Amino acid sequence: MEEVCEGKDFSFPSQEEHILSYWSQIDAFKGQLARTQNLPEYIFYDGPPFATGLPHYGHILAGTIKDIVTRFQSMTGHHVTRRFGWDCHGLPVENEIDRKLGIKRRDQILEMGIDKYNEECRSIVTRYVEEWETIITRTGRWIDFKNDYKTMDLKFMESVWWVFAQLYQKGLIYKGFKVMPYSTGCKTPLSNFEAGENYKLVPDPEIMVAFPIVGDPDNAAFVAWTTTPWTLPSNLALCVNANFVYVKVRNKYSGKIYVVAESRLSELPTEKPKPNAANGPSGDSKKSKSKGSSGEKTKDSAADSFEVLEKISGASLVGKKYEPLFNYFLEFSDAAFRVIADNYVTDDSGTGIVHCAPAFGEDDYRVCIGNQIINKGENLIVAVDDDGCFTGKITDFSGCYVKDADKDIIEALKAKGRLVKQGTFTHSYPFCWRSDTPLIYRAVPSWFVRVEQLKEQLLDNNKQTYWVPDYVKDKRFHNWLENARDWAISRSRFWGTPIPVWISEDGEEVIVMDSVEKLERLSGAKVFDLHRHNIDHITIPSSRGPEFGVLRRIDDVFDCWFESGSMPYAYIHYPFENVELFEKNFPGHFVAEGLDQTRGWFYTLMVLSTALFGKPAFRNLICNGLVLAEDGKKMSKRLKNYPSPMEVINDYGADALRLYLINSPVVRAETLRFKKDGVFGVVKDVFLPWYNAYRFLVQNAKRLEYEGSAPFVPIAVAVIQKSSNVLDQWINSATQSLVHFVREEMDAYRLYTVVPYLLKFLDNLTNIYVRFNRKRLKGRTGEEDCRMALSTLYNVLLTSCKVMAPFTPFFTEVLYQNMRKICDGAEESIHYCSFPQEEGKRGERIEESVARMMKIIDLARNIRERHNKPLKTPLREMVVVHPDEDFLGDIVGKLREYVLEELNIRSLVTCKDTLKYASIRAEPDFSVLGKRLGKAMGAVAKEIKAMSQEDILALTKAGEVTIATHCLKLTDIKLVREFKHPGGMTDKEMDAAGDGDVLVVLDIRPDESLFEAGVAREVVNRIQKSRKKAGLEPTDMVEVYFESLDEDKSVIQQVLNSQENYIKDAIGSPLLSSDIMPLHAVVLSEEIFHGIYNMSFKISLVRPPLVFKANSILNLYAGNSKFAQGLQIYLLSRDHSCLKSEFQLGRGKIKVDCIENLPAVEVKLGEHVFLTVGDYYLTERKSH
Repeated sequence: MEEVCEGKDFSFPSQEEHILSYWSQIDAFKGQLARTQNLPEYIFYDGPPFATGLPHYGHILAGTIKDIVTRFQSMTGHHVTRRFGWDCHGLPVENEIDRKLGIKRRDQILEMGIDKYNEECRSIVTRYVEEWETIITRTGRWIDFKNDYKTMDLKFMESVWWVFAQLYQKGLIYKGFKVMPYSTGCKTPLSNFEAGENYKLVPDPEIMVAFPIVGDPDNAAFVAWTTTPWTLPSNLALCVNANFVYVKVRNKYSGKIYVVAESRLSELPTEKPKPNAANGPSGDSKKSKSKGSSGEKTKDSAADSFEVLEKISGASLVGKKYEPLFNYFLEFSDAAFRVIADNYVTDDSGTGIVHCAPAFGEDDYRVCIGNQIINKGENLIVAVDDDGCFTGKITDFSGCYVKDADKDIIEALKAKGRLVKQGTFTHSYPFCWRSDTPLIYRAVPSWFVRVEQLKEQLLDNNKQTYWVPDYVKDKRFHNWLENARDWAISRSRFWGTPIPVWISEDGEEVIVMDSVEKLERLSGAKVFDLHRHNIDHITIPSSRGPEFGVLRRIDDVFDCWFESGSMPYAYIHYPFENVELFEKNFPGHFVAEGLDQTRGWFYTLMVLSTALFGKPAFRNLICNGLVLAEDGKKMSKRLKNYPSPMEVINDYGADALRLYLINSPVVRAETLRFKKDGVFGVVKDVFLPWYNAYRFLVQNAKRLEYEGSAPFVPIAVAVIQKSSNVLDQWINSATQSLVHFVREEMDAYRLYTVVPYLLKFLDNLTNIYVRFNRKRLKGRTGEEDCRMALSTLYNVLLTSCKVMAPFTPFFTEVLYQNMRKICDGAEESIHYCSFPQEEGKRGERIEESVARMMKIIDLARNIRERHNKPLKTPLREMVVVHPDEDFLGDIVGKLREYVLEELNIRSLVTCKDTLKYASIRAEPDFSVLGKRLGKAMGAVAKEIKAMSQEDILALTKAGEVTIATHCLKLTDIKLVREFKHPGGMTDKEMDAAGDGDVLVVLDIRPDESLFEAGVAREVVNRIQKSRKKAGLEPTDMVEVYFESLDEDKSVIQQVLNSQENYIKDAIGSPLLSSDIMPLHAVVLSEEIFHGIYNMSFKISLVRPPLVFKANSILNLYAGNSKFAQGLQIYLLSRDHSCLKSEFQLGRGKIKVDCIENLPAVEVKLGEHVFLTVGDYYLTERKSH
């Protein structure tokens, strides 16, 4: 393995760029596909975005989810084809071209030619493809851009034709009407999105109109309110709310009788008696001409003007007939001009009675169809033409623009005595963003899929799918399917897949094309493209003979949602190609998109697959939420309220962004307020600790080489798993638990649970395994034990990298590329590796024991902090109280040394008797029991509080207890443990802390016998800080010299003598007296410390100098001092580590024969020279 830099010098973005180059060099994605090509297919459907804009965080989030899942599936034995897709058709593209060319009206497109217009659209479709590829690739996503699919490709469009033809054949297609926002200026319907582009505050007329009730004994009239008088000539029904209360009221002055909702009575106009005209016509009633709502009168004034004759339920009004306002639609009299009911009628405006003109209102059309006022199909009369003018059907206003006709219609109503009230209403109204004319809602001829007919099948198919989170499937999506209406799939547009219907001039003959081959065969034309300008001219001779003319294609194109819903078939050109691939693997295994797609792509996928095959289109689905700016608002380029994705990636790396996104509520379909600091938090909390554990491995593996040992090669996993070291056993088990957990969660598509678990694992790896094993990993417990510890750490890091490779593809590759250098037969990339299998049994007991050990350490630290006893101060004794004998055995056995060293405690005692140091009392959990017990709570609470220690212990053993006839579980009762001091002890002498599971008791009395250990710990602490300050790496060898600055040096000398072994173990070499520092020693750092246990001293860090035995060297040259000096100068000039290696290779001897004019000699380590002062010092001490 190669050396690695410090964490602060490791640039995550730069390393990711290197990995991207490496992947490109080895063609890694293709390599993964090639290696898995004979494995079972895992079919993933990628929802196509538009390439007319750049990718944002929503795309990156969905792309990351898709990449993680597909990488995981590749590593678990599947072949996963990943092709990028592009949505090429529809309004987003047309809108851009209209703006570019200044097109405002539909006829301008026809004038320039559909061919030119469509080619303009085609030219911008792939405008940002390169930018998309750059950004998506930089995020680490592996997907094929070269073999992408586009909804404008002939093969894709041909499969869309096939889908439509199948639905037509099954009787699931019909032609009807859809009420849509309509621009009279452009003579075209708009999408709801377009309709919301240009709202203006405008005044409109508001009127109340009377509809006399047929056969009413009081000659009463229904009163309806509207702000669109131009729709009244097309009125076919009145709608009430069945749940409202309605009133029949008589005007005290005019005698007129009206029916309105009780809660809207105040909206009726108040009338006062007029001289000579007490009973004038309704048209002469007082007009409300002020702007704003007409409801300016108070309920009191209405009550003064009206007498309530009767209260009626809304439901009882249903079916009542009324006299139509006009005679234009009398042919509908049998079914129309009656009252119907629906909950869309509200009581926050108007009269609680809504007039319905089914051709001009979405709800109007729906309720009229639902109540058989009109029937589905092509027979709806739309009495307004494409220019927004009344047709000849409306004889009195024929040719008049609807908005201009409002005044004339009001005058006509007044003349008929039907106008109850009129006024002006200022409100926000939609205008066409192109022509700036007011929009109207108008029924437009459309082709429909009979979704309502499929409802039960859709609901059943939804049950067969698995969603994360499940509530989106069970609530939001289920409710959408439950209320699904027939789907209008046609658009009167230009840039889209043409609907493949050819119709004869008399409408009698219809041919639906299901393939290019069929069109070519029937028409005799050669087809190379399926867009309108390339096929609209193609005609088909009538099968009835030449006299019946030809069949021509209808003008409409498909709604682009129909195309994207056809994606599972069209992207592989099914059924024209890939029949076996599709039929063996349908439904697809996985899709993932945003929450908004429950009404979009997820819905259209489900509808088309159900209609075609009676199956859902997918098996598993992850639904993500919305990524908002930090301020909670929608991300806006104009407001610049968010950092660009590339800025974040360039600062912190794509892996950090990936983990930040999937470790947030957004993966559970909730919203995320994006914070750049959150991405930095991932670097700090996840990647740096992970990197530092890896760096520690590399440093100590390299140290073995520096010290002349054989290069580090990891021990076989089977051997590692038999290690006798308890922490090796524990981390091996914890690693298996990580593998098990991530497999389990990924199989369940719960990505958001993985990062918290990984965080805990990394925390355990760095703060338990590495921290507690530093001596072993640094070789202080012998080379064999060191290699076992390093091999364990290597295996843990390698396994965790493989586990996390789908999540953090760059960082795991960086680590893997270095670690694989010492592993024979390793794959070229971590992404070619199989996902780890669980190997051997997990040691649940040891994992639990270590977890409890860490609790014990935390609790003991809390006690120390409470009493201002720093960890450097040794304490005499700690008692661990717990009923589990196995756990106590582990604590005083395998784990004892770690607890004692970490907490700086001399003695560890265990106690099984939980009542020896604590008393337990029971408290009722009112939050749980209050609602359940009601009035009995008081008596039960009293008995709970009176429970004895024995009662409580019996409860903990049995798990339940019966009190006053109520069976209570352990979860209903809080057990409060309180520390019980041993006889005569105070809080300042002994204290305890517990977590409800384990109790820790600490003896905190000062003890002079522990003074020396405390001083030694402080000295070690200062040495380690000096090393860090000097910028030394753990592998850098130095010798440490100590000089007391006190007058009385005996105290510190006594400490150094008694604690010599502890200090040597802690710093890795003996602590040397400054008196024996050689003159030629190179001092790296010197630091003076004062006030350490009232002592002062100086610490010097020195590069290890050679120590010569002058007499022995002189003897080598028969007393020639010049030769002896020449040898010493030569040895001092050599690199220390190289010299050390040569001595190790020569088993303590080297031959020196390269010094000019000096005879060859054999130099022996320990006889002629010592590599360090410490070696010389220890040898000399042994010999005395």
